[in-house]
Amino acid sequence: MALKDLQNGSDIRGIAIGTEKHDVTLTDEHVSAIAIGFAAWLRDVKKMGDQPSVAIGHDSRLSADRVKDVLVASLTRSGINVVDVGLATTPAMFMATQYEDYQCDAAIMITASHLPYFYNGLKLFTRDGGAEHEDIDYIVEHADAVVVAGVAGTVTHKPLLQNYAADLVGKIRAGIDDRADYEKPLGGSHIVVDAGNGAGGFFATEVLAKLGADITGSQFLDPNGNFPNHIPNPDNNEAMASLKEAVLANKADLGVIFDTDVDRAAIVNGNGESLNRNPLIAVISAIILEEHPGTTIVTDSTTSTHLEHFIEGLGGKQHRFKRGYRNVINEAIRLNEAGTQSEIAIEVSGHAALKENYFLDDGAYLIAKILMRYAKLRKEGKDLADLTRDLKVPADNDEIRLSILASNFKAYGLAALEDFKGFVAKTDGLELEPVNQEGVRVNTSGAFGNGWFLLRMSLHEPVMPVNLESDEVGGVDKIKAVLQEFFGEYEEIDSTSLQK
Repeated sequence: MALKDLQNGSDIRGIAIGTEKHDVTLTDEHVSAIAIGFAAWLRDVKKMGDQPSVAIGHDSRLSADRVKDVLVASLTRSGINVVDVGLATTPAMFMATQYEDYQCDAAIMITASHLPYFYNGLKLFTRDGGAEHEDIDYIVEHADAVVVAGVAGTVTHKPLLQNYAADLVGKIRAGIDDRADYEKPLGGSHIVVDAGNGAGGFFATEVLAKLGADITGSQFLDPNGNFPNHIPNPDNNEAMASLKEAVLANKADLGVIFDTDVDRAAIVNGNGESLNRNPLIAVISAIILEEHPGTTIVTDSTTSTHLEHFIEGLGGKQHRFKRGYRNVINEAIRLNEAGTQSEIAIEVSGHAALKENYFLDDGAYLIAKILMRYAKLRKEGKDLADLTRDLKVPADNDEIRLSILASNFKAYGLAALEDFKGFVAKTDGLELEPVNQEGVRVNTSGAFGNGWFLLRMSLHEPVMPVNLESDEVGGVDKIKAVLQEFFGEYEEIDSTSLQK
């Protein structure tokens, strides 16, 4: 596999452990080449001088040490000073460029998020934020720009995750500002954490427990790169069901779940109801709009129409943009620069970045922000559900994937989507959403019931995802039937999933 093929948007991802079905693609040679390109980027593009400092950390993946050893060897040979922080989270790695005791010029997080155990990858940061797609392009293109420094870089070790946890504790205490018990403002709360054997176990022991919460029943806190219990993914039904079971079994007030590298999160309330996807966006939107009336909430393209109405009902504005956490973050930054206030960018997958927190994609900070409001709600005899009473829930919803079989799948899929717009114009009960940034979004009425659906191209795969919602039980099946009528004419699109 070519080095370029490892690029995944603004990240690097590949297979780091060989299996019966998969050969290693994130090889030592590829990791070394990326490190060399990264060093060239820091030196020639970011103008960081001859000996910048780079923090390196990793989640619980089994291949982390191998990848880290190669990175350290290649970077120090290039004259870069390395700060090895060991087990870490993606947002903590960015903070290594901000904390006064670190002040690293850049950081590398070794992670492949929620992907299976045999994957690994790299997320790259400078003090300005995460690397962009074009930055990865430059790094890959300059992977042969080997510079052997006259003075080799050094390696030091620091406990970043410990420092990051203490920072969160301080921010939560200040946010709750409980005069009666400043040190333990979550005393009397029972909160279960499910870390999925990723890097998020610290949030239970080093954050919640320090704030006085009872964390009995927290599960899968120990790092284990085999991920033996469930996929560490807040957007996964099995993972959310596991958290729900733990909350109910332990009669907890809340449950919190993170993905492997803790840049995503979700919640289960004391009744076992999941606050992920649209309900999670509703919760944090309600909190943000209390603090910043009228602000614009940037979301990805797959959010519900009901969420839009909920945000507008609170006096806010929703700006629905393209999928991809870098896309929504960059759009929120762009809006602010253009004079439109936007305090948060968030995806249904649980990626959330707040303006007050460097627009950093940080699942732990998202939960911290929610806990600040949660503590005050408890004193009023309320809970998080009170924030989202007015959020309407669809009666029927689904998400399916149509495989595109054509060799030039992007061109074929885009042509089909363009044809579909004409089909919508001729079909009663279907109407194109006039404000839409990605794919084809359609509002339904009449025989189809009140609802909507979105067809779009996957960012990287030969797939057309379809999100569907209806306020009518069985409404989604009616939408699928009309989609099957259209796509049945396309031999290079496998539409059998519409029949399930």
